[in-house]
Amino acid sequence: MLARIEEMGRAQVEENRLFLKALLDPSARQLNPVPQYPSEPPTSKPQEPSELPTSEVQDPAADLRGPGSIGAADLRGPGAADLRAVGAADPRAQYPEPPTSEPSEPRIPEPSELRTSEPQEPLEPRIPEPQEPSEPPTSEPSEPRISEPREAVRAADPRAPGAVGAAEVHYPVALPTTPVPRDPSAEGRPWFPTVDMSDVSCKLTEGQFLCSICLDVFTDPCPNCNQRFSSRPELQVNTFISEMAAQFRQAAQQEASSSSSEQQAAKPGEVPCDVCTGAKLKALKSCLVCLESYCETHLEPHLTRPGLKRHQLMDPVENLEGRMCLKHKDKPLELFCKTDQTCVCMLCTVLDHKNHHVVPLEEECEGKKAEMKKTEAETKRMIQKRRLKIQELKHSVQLSEEQADREISVGVQVLTALKESVERSQAELILTTKEKHRNTEKQAEGFIQELEQELCELEKRSTEVKQLSCSEDHLHLLQSLRTLKASPPTKNWTGVRVRPPSYEGTVMRAVKQLEETLSKQMKKLFEGELKRVQRSAVDVTLDPDSANPYLILSDDGKQVKDGDVKKNLPDNPERFDTCALVLAKQSFSSGRSYYEVQVKGKTKWDLGVVRESINRKGRITMTPQNGFWTIFLRNENQYYVHTNPAVRLSLRSRPQKVKVLVDYEEGLVSFYDVDAAALIYTFTHCCFTEKLFPLFSPCLNESGKNSAPLIISPVNHME
Repeated sequence: MLARIEEMGRAQVEENRLFLKALLDPSARQLNPVPQYPSEPPTSKPQEPSELPTSEVQDPAADLRGPGSIGAADLRGPGAADLRAVGAADPRAQYPEPPTSEPSEPRIPEPSELRTSEPQEPLEPRIPEPQEPSEPPTSEPSEPRISEPREAVRAADPRAPGAVGAAEVHYPVALPTTPVPRDPSAEGRPWFPTVDMSDVSCKLTEGQFLCSICLDVFTDPCPNCNQRFSSRPELQVNTFISEMAAQFRQAAQQEASSSSSEQQAAKPGEVPCDVCTGAKLKALKSCLVCLESYCETHLEPHLTRPGLKRHQLMDPVENLEGRMCLKHKDKPLELFCKTDQTCVCMLCTVLDHKNHHVVPLEEECEGKKAEMKKTEAETKRMIQKRRLKIQELKHSVQLSEEQADREISVGVQVLTALKESVERSQAELILTTKEKHRNTEKQAEGFIQELEQELCELEKRSTEVKQLSCSEDHLHLLQSLRTLKASPPTKNWTGVRVRPPSYEGTVMRAVKQLEETLSKQMKKLFEGELKRVQRSAVDVTLDPDSANPYLILSDDGKQVKDGDVKKNLPDNPERFDTCALVLAKQSFSSGRSYYEVQVKGKTKWDLGVVRESINRKGRITMTPQNGFWTIFLRNENQYYVHTNPAVRLSLRSRPQKVKVLVDYEEGLVSFYDVDAAALIYTFTHCCFTEKLFPLFSPCLNESGKNSAPLIISPVNHME
């Protein structure tokens, strides 16, 4: 495995060398065509580095086998010396001698020369068309010229901190350079400009700086020279390629940041990019092979690199792991097993799901989409129904609010009138009582004043008599006695009395007056209630199929009475066989409904409503628990409620016409005396779950005493 990884690394380095050679200096092929070396090896002995002329300078890291090579490290192929080798340290090394023959046509590298590992899209170098020289060359091709000091190459120690890396070579082609101030101490020695790698990196592609193992941009790349060692050496960083990779990374980050500013950040609910390290951008696609989602910037390798272009992309989704087969981890779920109704991979179809009905996901999705369209249509209908129901409920709430406001208004008006009536009655009571007391007090004061006057005269006479009786003058006593014989006139007070007035009748009269006022208000309210429920009136007719065989029904189904004779009728389930009862054809299951029944001349009767499911055979107990909400009359004037035990009602008058009002939603059944406009009784808090039917019972004839029929009266519409 390690050998395979090393082989892949060497192949990638060789590929990088060829791409760098082709991309960084394409024009050099035209200016410095590939020399035609003789087929046989040279017989002359190669010069040692010490024998090379000092007047010419050679790039220590350049490929010595052809012009146009770059000064990158380890571009001379396997077995090349390290940058720290002796031959690479001398900046005065000479370029190789070009051939003396005529220049040949520029040669474009074959694709096989540019790839040694995984196939990639060839980046064709742009090579200018060869131009015919205006004049045939009269001399041999010139040797690579030595740069002037301001154009020469400056070598650097690749091990020095901050060093550019490998030596940079000035070629006859123009490379972007950054002006460097000349060192005064270098007078007499050639100095060389520095190549601006930021300009060069813009000509490179990301594929040239990707590791063949992790497929990421190089981080601290080592100078892989393909040299074999007996023991694993400590690898060093190739500072030249490291700087180029760093500059490329920086340029890519700047480009990504500039492009990301145009892209949208992932919002809640959107799939974010899994590669973005800062603000997560919105993912454009998801890869089923990499199991990651990518934004527009990080999706670029999947659109350009041949190895990644084979990956399956789809619209961005979350939980990509859920799209892989749980049993065969590296296989995507691409098929659907109709037999087991589950998604499977290709491998599952030949193992666990062999001979099952398997279809592609697309085909199954089409069928499901058709079903979903039906479901959507049904859902839309349900939504429409619920929207209508919401409107209905809102309308009901609005009606309830209007009714509540109306009830409050009427209630406040009535109670205010009652309050004013009570206050008036109270004031009249106080005034009348005080008036009676004042009259009694005035009469008593007159008597007291008259008595006090007589008392004063009598006390005066008593004083005179006492004085005369004490006198010693006999003549004066006798003369004065004659005048005292006539007593002053006085009134006989024996029969004079002041009796307190009676106040008992005053309070009773005030209460009676208040009761009359209350009755008037009740009648007014009842009339208003009748007007409001007028629209709820139901035209009720009797059902002959439910009538007891002893009952006689009119032809129009509006009257019923006891006939004393049992008719021969079929004993159908709806018929009462024992009790003298009959139901109406109409039923109530919602809202408010009422009807009126005339009971004039009757000594017995039963009225009310019942559930549809009541017992109609044999003995019947009529209570609300058994589904009966009814009242009844016995002995001409005794009114009761059908409960267990029965409750007697106290009525001021005998009703001649009874109104039965049912409010299904509120659970109310009310009975009213129509003529007296008075409430007889109300069943409250009833729980209705079935249809309600009006019930009538004229009771037995009793030898003609109770022969009058029950009559369903037509509704009198009130203006």
